[in-house]
Amino acid sequence: MCGIVVMMGAQGEVQMEDMLKCIKHRGPDGSGTLQIGDSVLGHVRLSILDVQGGAQPMTNEKGDLALSYNGEIYNYLDFRQNLENRHQFKTRSDSEVLLHLYEEQHEDMLPQLDGMFAIALASSRGLLLARDPIGIKPLYYGQKGNLFIAASELKAFPEMDEIKMLPAGYAMYAGGEPWRFSKPFPPHNPLLSPSTDEILKEIRRRLDIAVEKRLMSDVPVGVYLSGGLDSSLVAALMRPHTVNLHSFTAGMQGAPDLESARTVARFLDTEHHELIYTAEDVEKAIPEVIRAIESFDAPLVRSAVPMYFVSKLTARFVKVVLSGEGADELFAGYSYLGKIKDRKRLRKELSDITLRLQDTNLQRADRVSMAHGLEARVPFLDMDLVRYVSKLPVELLEQRSDRPEKWLLREACRGLLPPKILDRKKMKFSEGAGSSEVIAELVKNKISQEKFEKEKEVEPGLVLRSPEELYYYRIWRDVMEPHITSDLVGRTLDRSAANGS
Repeated sequence: MCGIVVMMGAQGEVQMEDMLKCIKHRGPDGSGTLQIGDSVLGHVRLSILDVQGGAQPMTNEKGDLALSYNGEIYNYLDFRQNLENRHQFKTRSDSEVLLHLYEEQHEDMLPQLDGMFAIALASSRGLLLARDPIGIKPLYYGQKGNLFIAASELKAFPEMDEIKMLPAGYAMYAGGEPWRFSKPFPPHNPLLSPSTDEILKEIRRRLDIAVEKRLMSDVPVGVYLSGGLDSSLVAALMRPHTVNLHSFTAGMQGAPDLESARTVARFLDTEHHELIYTAEDVEKAIPEVIRAIESFDAPLVRSAVPMYFVSKLTARFVKVVLSGEGADELFAGYSYLGKIKDRKRLRKELSDITLRLQDTNLQRADRVSMAHGLEARVPFLDMDLVRYVSKLPVELLEQRSDRPEKWLLREACRGLLPPKILDRKKMKFSEGAGSSEVIAELVKNKISQEKFEKEKEVEPGLVLRSPEELYYYRIWRDVMEPHITSDLVGRTLDRSAANGS
């Protein structure tokens, strides 16, 4: 995983270097720039595949095509076997496969890629940008006069006339309009009707494959382990494929997640690490968290605090970590979903919140991990698994009195974990880690309800939803560049804000 900055049009070398410095945390192992035509590509690298030989920006044999890329392509070896007959490879990296694949197929290659990615390719055809179908990897772009810039994070941008996020599953040529190359869900959402036993076996099989493919790495891979269902299942599925599995958790003294994580670690025989933090640590970390995730959204910041601490711990031992994001959206884990009785509405809601992950939990996972030079991978959002589950009869995902939230996932993985873990009720991340009460008390001492009511409209048309969000907004405005505007901040919808993340 890495960070990218690309420019086309009027440009300066000093400006590119300054922008790369702003995202150096994403790639502490190296950096580089390259000019090709009227495009300049910049890259900061976190070395994971072909540690010695995979530096970017990278060019093809002729030197007329260049790549700056962030992410992982899990099926790159399948492409490489075919391409080796016609191209001379200099590295073992997935990056070089993208170069040669584009030479032959141009943008038609994009729907075939299995992975998480933000890609910039410069050639005589122009500067192509593309982002993976779910939006696991971030990519923004902006224009000022005849200068076009794209980058992994907002903090890299100088003042522009306008900055936009490239949506998940979209591609564009610089100066043109984005187009959608991939939809995460089948166009007509055909429903499958096999037996429940067959469905459970198929979910387990696809999830196992999703986890195994994300172990692709030339450096150690670990797992976030909160002791909740999602992270515990990821750890259990990793265990048979990993000789020495490192697991990581963080929380305040006495937090529920700490003991649950220890239970799972003992059961799976992982090499377990934990970090205990204090109320003082939380207050000190909040500005750093807000700067990292580039957001003032209250549920997002609140859940990012424990993730910030566990990422800090994790980066001391490994460069890659698997995480449980996406399970609640895919398998209907949020409590408010149990109140939706209309099945068509429930299906639409699950699709909507999965697509909105690019603005919320995926933004948190990417920015917080990358703030510590750590790559986070999310097996629950494997596109094969996502598309399969989206075709299933929605009644299998409904919450009922005899079926807890994520019943389908729990049953598919029955036997992988102790029953008290497999059947553990969902807790918000910040509650399980013990920091939610600390944050609530902190906000209470900083901003009264009366003060919030007077100041909640912080900008014309922007009304904040709680004293907590006002507290975060003030910090966000202090730590972010003044030209980064609030319309670039993804916000959880009220239904999610009410139920946490």
